[in-house]
Amino acid sequence: MSRALRIILVIVVVLVVLVLVAPFLIPVNQFRPTIEEKASAALGRKVDVGNLSLSLFSGSLAADNLSIADDPKFSKSPFLTAKSIKVGVELLPLILHKELNITAIVIDSPEVTLLRSGAGEWNYSSFGAAAAKAQGKPAPPSSQEFSVAKLELRNGRIIIGSTGAQKRSTYDKVDLTATNVSLTSKFPVTLTASLPGGGDLKLDGTAGPLDQENTALTPVNAKLIVNNLNLATTGILDPSAGLGGLLDLNATLASQNGEANISGSAKLSKALLIAGGSPAAVPVVVDFNTKYDLRKNHGVLEPSTLKIGNAVCHLSGTYEVPADSEGVILHVKVEGQNMPARDLETFLPALGIHMPSGASLQGGTLSTNLEVSGPTNKLVTSGNVGLFNAKLAGFDLGSKMSTISTLTGLKTGQDLDIQKLTSNVRMAPNGIQADNFDAVVPALGTLVGAGTIDAKNSLDFKMAATLANSATFSSSNGGPVSGIGGVLGAIGGGKGGCKGATIPFLIHGTTADPKFVPDVGGIAASLLKSQLGCAGTSAGASQLKQLQQQNTDNPIDALGGLFKKKKP
Repeated sequence: MSRALRIILVIVVVLVVLVLVAPFLIPVNQFRPTIEEKASAALGRKVDVGNLSLSLFSGSLAADNLSIADDPKFSKSPFLTAKSIKVGVELLPLILHKELNITAIVIDSPEVTLLRSGAGEWNYSSFGAAAAKAQGKPAPPSSQEFSVAKLELRNGRIIIGSTGAQKRSTYDKVDLTATNVSLTSKFPVTLTASLPGGGDLKLDGTAGPLDQENTALTPVNAKLIVNNLNLATTGILDPSAGLGGLLDLNATLASQNGEANISGSAKLSKALLIAGGSPAAVPVVVDFNTKYDLRKNHGVLEPSTLKIGNAVCHLSGTYEVPADSEGVILHVKVEGQNMPARDLETFLPALGIHMPSGASLQGGTLSTNLEVSGPTNKLVTSGNVGLFNAKLAGFDLGSKMSTISTLTGLKTGQDLDIQKLTSNVRMAPNGIQADNFDAVVPALGTLVGAGTIDAKNSLDFKMAATLANSATFSSSNGGPVSGIGGVLGAIGGGKGGCKGATIPFLIHGTTADPKFVPDVGGIAASLLKSQLGCAGTSAGASQLKQLQQQNTDNPIDALGGLFKKKKP
């Protein structure tokens, strides 16, 4: 064996022995107090680590446990716990001089609890020098000198909640990587996480330097991307009320001096905004710009846009995030003019409105002026809406309103032209309320009334139709209408004489299958008597008397008989 080869073998053996034996020769546990002291000084919280071991292969110290205390004002439980932690060190100074120079920190499977107080303060706000200042002491120099080339949290879990509520949101598979970490300078950071109910989040940017008064105010500049966040699992919307949707977000975040500017685009798919609704077939896209005061927990939504297909409306308002609430509280105005009605049709199911079977909106525009207010899990939307110059294709109102058709011989055709339809509305988790409903339908006349659509999509409307002079009236053979229509015709002088009559009726059923039924109460009876009696003709009086005597024991059934179609 050559001399050179023997030397190489000796060196290899020495290195192997050094790698295997050195960890046992170096009492690494003596560095545990140093690590705990430096970490505690840097964070302003008590830090405990478990037994240390040295790995020369990876050039790191390993601890079997890690615990970081919470701010005692929030909780006696730890702020962070982890089963293991690895601390990268410079080996030569450690072996030769027993000096500990940290190069990297890797925390495996940590669990972090973030809590917010009733005053809006977070439990991580006192990290750093603020903890020492709170005790009336100057910040330790070691906290200012703390730096590490790389900090990693792997496969972590973050639990977020408030001190005044039991409900918590949990984010799993959290990975955080920060490089050149310093408390006194800006450093790169990347955060990824799995979201409750599916989806994922990624934040990529810079943070720092650490705010010495409130860590929550530390400057951040980052790109935030959220994919497929299920809102029903986050507490933002109330799933028990049937609300939800999937959110995709692409935004930029820039915070400085306690004010955060957030702008970008959010897409809400399969939206459900009211109980009894169905997921919308088209997404809502919001291009937004907002400013948020991190101290006051109050934000301003600057002029932004909301798009559904080619329909665009404008948003503005304010919002706040109170600590004692499980959701954001909104005060937002929604204003849209001349929006294509057809583009909005596919979003109506999210509001609990389903088009009648076989019917669809063709043409026309919709204008609205609404205010959205309240917490996001109990939103209330109120204001007015208007539909103009639209056509409801495949909807024969005359056949649906057999009560009025029989009464008047009215024919509206297979498609329904709507000149105007306006109403005041109030939408809440329990349903929709419509007041001052006013519609102009050329084939019929005017419709007025009010009513509700409840959480089960059931209709309860009280309406009145005033027949227009332009309405079409006829019998099957082209002659004067029969039945009560004939009575009205006799009063008015024959065919079409019921023009101008006011007919009260009810709408029941659902929006997908509305049922038009006569209002057989006292209002209907008095209106009919007024319409028939005003002419004073013997024919009208005779037929009215005959109809009223059909069933004297049940006047409601007798009046209901007025609205039955005559058998051929």
